[in-house]
Amino acid sequence: MLTILFDGIAYGMLLFVLACGLAVTLGLMNFVNLAHGAFAMAGGYVMAVMVNRLGVPFLLTLPFAFAVPALIGLVLERTLYQRLYTRNHLDQVLFSIGLVFMAVASVDYVMGSQEQLVQLPSWLKGRTEVLGIQVGIYRSFIIAVCSVLVIVLQLILTRTRFGSRLRAAVDDPRVARGLGINVSLIFATTFAFGSGLAGLGGALGAEILGLDPTFPLKFMIYFLIVVTVGGTTSITGPFVASLLLGVADVAGKYYVPSAGAFVIYTLMIVILVLRPQGLFARPR
Repeated sequence: MLTILFDGIAYGMLLFVLACGLAVTLGLMNFVNLAHGAFAMAGGYVMAVMVNRLGVPFLLTLPFAFAVPALIGLVLERTLYQRLYTRNHLDQVLFSIGLVFMAVASVDYVMGSQEQLVQLPSWLKGRTEVLGIQVGIYRSFIIAVCSVLVIVLQLILTRTRFGSRLRAAVDDPRVARGLGINVSLIFATTFAFGSGLAGLGGALGAEILGLDPTFPLKFMIYFLIVVTVGGTTSITGPFVASLLLGVADVAGKYYVPSAGAFVIYTLMIVILVLRPQGLFARPR
């Protein structure tokens, strides 16, 4: 039971890193970016190519898995995304879902449709016993990395001047510009950072979730569930939602294998019936 709980927490942490960029763009910037999974896929493929073809050590690929999607996100934000900030959500959905299919087709053409198998270093393989609990070494590594990211992200959004300027830019861009805040730069930086986090999550999750050209389509619904269940007014909500959904998904697949992924959807429905605005969002 405790081993399942541990694996569920690791899975939930990974879901949060993958989805927190969407939580920022959707919750703080009010932009529906369904192409978020494509940036996660980009980070995963950057890591896979560097490890499998270039022989770069796994840990050294993680900064690149963050930086490359962040750069791609910055370029796309400056050239395409910023034109849709003031458009309605339907236009944003249609635009971003179009980018998803373009990304899937491009990766399938360049890399092929087969799943990428990543060779982890030997010190990250296997399981170990901690206080009588069998825990996976790689899952422990994921929990440690994601815990640091959660703390850093929360501090940036709540305790720094950048976080205050971001909230001001979202609440009233015109007033924020009048106060001397470069709203365009704030949005571009936030979007690039969210894209980089998605890429890092894609690299960390490639060994657990699998990595192929359909990755953005397979996990798009999971990202949306995390943000919807957790609420979009803070990072705390999506974090707690990720842990709940991760544990529920792992436990459901172990104890009720015939139900499979239906457990996570059932939990989502129950939570949204009781809290339509999300776990930590205030009712409107």
